[in-house]
Amino acid sequence: MFKRSIQLTALCLVFVLSTGLTQSQAQIQEDKIGYVNPQALLQRMPEMKAVQQRLQNFVQKKRESIAQKDQDFQDQVAEYQQKQSVISDAAKQKEEERLGQLQADLQQAQRQVQQEIQQKQQELVGPLYEEINTAIETVAARQNLAYVLNTTTNQGDLIILYASQNAQENYDITSQVMDELGIGS
Repeated sequence: MFKRSIQLTALCLVFVLSTGLTQSQAQIQEDKIGYVNPQALLQRMPEMKAVQQRLQNFVQKKRESIAQKDQDFQDQVAEYQQKQSVISDAAKQKEEERLGQLQADLQQAQRQVQQEIQQKQQELVGPLYEEINTAIETVAARQNLAYVLNTTTNQGDLIILYASQNAQENYDITSQVMDELGIGS
């Protein structure tokens, strides 16, 4: 009797587990994955040309500002080098400390400019990425995709290294997203 009870329990357990696995396998089979190249989308957007021009102008102004500060620093170093042989050791030390602080200030200004450039880029490109993400979500919902992968990093490095012709035809939604954005493929 006890043996029969164990067999019945084991049979029920196998049934429950197999039903759960079947449901899990069905769920996995239902999840469709697509992929898209947002960098290609971004480059095709007509607004991107204006964004690039604005960013280029901003970067140019910042570089000119840093170049002027660097030139001022170089001029002061050259002036110090010319007069260092005729000034006292105390004056030399004071002037070297001042120049050291100027150099540290210049390096800080360079870091600050780099951060400002990155912030400006995010400010200008951010709305375009939001538009792209909205279009991706629309296409993904239309095609019942559970996931959409990015094909490249922001630096252009490939994430998806290979996709068969069949996978490209069935899962690359870049052209559909272009259509959704109204930029054509």
